[in-house]
Amino acid sequence: MAEKKELERRTITVFGEETDFDGVLEFSNRLVITGKFSGKINAPDGDLEISKNAVCEVESLNVNSLIISGNVKGKITAKERVEICSGSTVHSDISTARFRIANNVDYNGQVEMLKEEPDVDLFSVASSEFKKALLIHSDVVK
Repeated sequence: MAEKKELERRTITVFGEETDFDGVLEFSNRLVITGKFSGKINAPDGDLEISKNAVCEVESLNVNSLIISGNVKGKITAKERVEICSGSTVHSDISTARFRIANNVDYNGQVEMLKEEPDVDLFSVASSEFKKALLIHSDVVK
């Protein structure tokens, strides 16, 4: 519940259907692309959504999380998760911790699952905190 409220507080930027962006893009909150994008996206703390009619050709795409409903071609890295929705066309190699793909998706590429250890120093925290970190980690790598 707290995670949902945090997402609602983040700034959302939308590239409209008429937008045709070519270049390097960096952002730190949420971005929704509904138009065309070509180039490189570097936003390791940002969340990206590529909507149904969007077309993105990327040299590389590096974000925290990614939801794809449109067309994407290029190398994708998403620290937290990638979700590919029904009707999407994706021709990409993907590296992520969690991956979800719907039915009716045209996908071509390889998927590499990232495995990150909990960011907890074993010798500086109580055992209950370390156990909690391990539980969170096990949820991420399922």
